[in-house]
Amino acid sequence: MIFELAAIPSPPWRSLGPFQAYGLMIAIGALAAVEIARREFGSKGGDPDDFSAIAVWAIPAGLIGARLYHVITDYHRFTDNWVDIFKVREGGLGIPGGLILGVIVGVALGRAKGISLPVGLDCVAPSIPVAAAIGRLGNWFNQELYGSASDLPWAVKIDADHAPDGIAGTFHPVFLYELIWNFGLA
Repeated sequence: MIFELAAIPSPPWRSLGPFQAYGLMIAIGALAAVEIARREFGSKGGDPDDFSAIAVWAIPAGLIGARLYHVITDYHRFTDNWVDIFKVREGGLGIPGGLILGVIVGVALGRAKGISLPVGLDCVAPSIPVAAAIGRLGNWFNQELYGSASDLPWAVKIDADHAPDGIAGTFHPVFLYELIWNFGLA
């Protein structure tokens, strides 16, 4: 493969000290989303601290929703040992579930604070794809969310431990395509 030298290398590690890189990217994405929503709400004359107070509940609700979505859609992985449902560190979050439960909690708390639904959602809308884009970097650290084999210069190198059939190679970086798409959407 002529372009393999130009391929995107995968990180040789998945943790940064006690933190898994995937979880750290999710957390950074969530913090970035909160800051974007705070600034948007402040620019519309609202109190940015209202969005911080909402995020304290909406983000954990989103994580719970993301895990529930994964458990529901991949229920076969948990039929033999239901305790594995709680082993979030072993992977398994579904963005649709996170959005559903996080938005429900956020809207309810926003209503309680007197934030109109259109204004609140308008402030949050650009922050969600930014959070998702940053979270996709976690897939790069985990060497997951890649496509078919590729010899394009921007292909991602995947180790044998993470590659299909245990054969290292270069693959389409689907995580990167989604990251770019999400930043463009924002």
